[in-house]
Amino acid sequence: MEAVVPLRTTFTATATAASTARPRLSFQPLAKKFAISRLIPTGISMTDRARSSLQCPPVRVQQDGSAVISEDTISEEDALKIKEWEVERLQDEIAASQGIRIRRRPPTGPPLHYVGPFEFQVENEGNTPCNILEEIIWYKDKEVSQMKERTPLSALKKAISSAPPARDFLGALRRSYSRTGLPGLIAEVKKASPSRGVLREDFNPVEIAKAYEKGGAACLSVLTDEKYFQGSFENLEAIRNAGVECPLLCKEFVVDAWQIYYARIKGADAILLIAAVLPDLDIMYMTKICKLLGLTALVEVHDEREMDRVLGIDGIELIGINNRDLGTFKVDISNTKKLLEGERGERIREKGIIVVGESGLFTPADIAYVQEAGVKAVLVGESLVKQPDPTKGISEVFGKDISC
Repeated sequence: MEAVVPLRTTFTATATAASTARPRLSFQPLAKKFAISRLIPTGISMTDRARSSLQCPPVRVQQDGSAVISEDTISEEDALKIKEWEVERLQDEIAASQGIRIRRRPPTGPPLHYVGPFEFQVENEGNTPCNILEEIIWYKDKEVSQMKERTPLSALKKAISSAPPARDFLGALRRSYSRTGLPGLIAEVKKASPSRGVLREDFNPVEIAKAYEKGGAACLSVLTDEKYFQGSFENLEAIRNAGVECPLLCKEFVVDAWQIYYARIKGADAILLIAAVLPDLDIMYMTKICKLLGLTALVEVHDEREMDRVLGIDGIELIGINNRDLGTFKVDISNTKKLLEGERGERIREKGIIVVGESGLFTPADIAYVQEAGVKAVLVGESLVKQPDPTKGISEVFGKDISC
């Protein structure tokens, strides 16, 4: 799927104050001057034809701060670098306008030959991640770029035909809720986390997965991030190949559509999309890819603004409410209730969306609290994986045996 989203309107950029923390740009039409031929959602590559057709003359700033086009010519290679850098800046600006505070990658200065309004802000941006999630995303961006070089998207598309069939993740949650009268359990296979360190030294992902299934889990979540959570796609693949029947959620930090294809061939039935990281256009595009591949998209939100953004996107079927604050990593399960009250709760019920409560769920009282708030599924990791017997741990968290 070599898709692009066209943006044919032409723009010229005007610089804002140098003290701005993030690049803030205003755009005014400028006919027959400076054309940005494509605004590319994250994870969509330019085609060779699009690359060869790029023409980007250098932009220079006048004394009044406005940007004008220079008549100087530059090489096609330099023009492409400038164009790609401009697209990144525009993506950052769109993300900021939607309240996204997590930057996709470390800020960089403009490429060679570029003189324009962006440069006034870049040097004022911090090059240190603002929190652990941003640190993870910056690393993931580089990691995925390297993985794409080793295994291009074309190779993944060819491998899809031999991947195991996708299973009904949503259906498994609905059946569990109907059977037990309690939220369907997504039990998480997780060895470690940045905030808690190693959770289980004797970590055997297949044995833990089987114990969860025996204990009544409707679905499983498998951490695939290696650097920060000591997970792997090999764990996901091993659990799928071991005959575990529970549908599997690939718990990955998705920054590129390539990762969705990769998760599919490794045996995933669902994948996590984080609204704090992905602009609306990316979420729309990636959920469509998920449907095309038979995957369920679990779209995770943390606050009211993210919830409102996601509820405005067509086709969303599964929303996770993470009760962990992204900045402090503190957990407050009342966040679930707050996001499901009033008009938001009504919209969720009207759309038939299943809501998953995430983080801070350790006791039957916690489960009852979020269920009363409106969730029909819960994602539980730490309180289960640390138990000597994860099967028994499920009964303790729910206050009863949910395997029957």
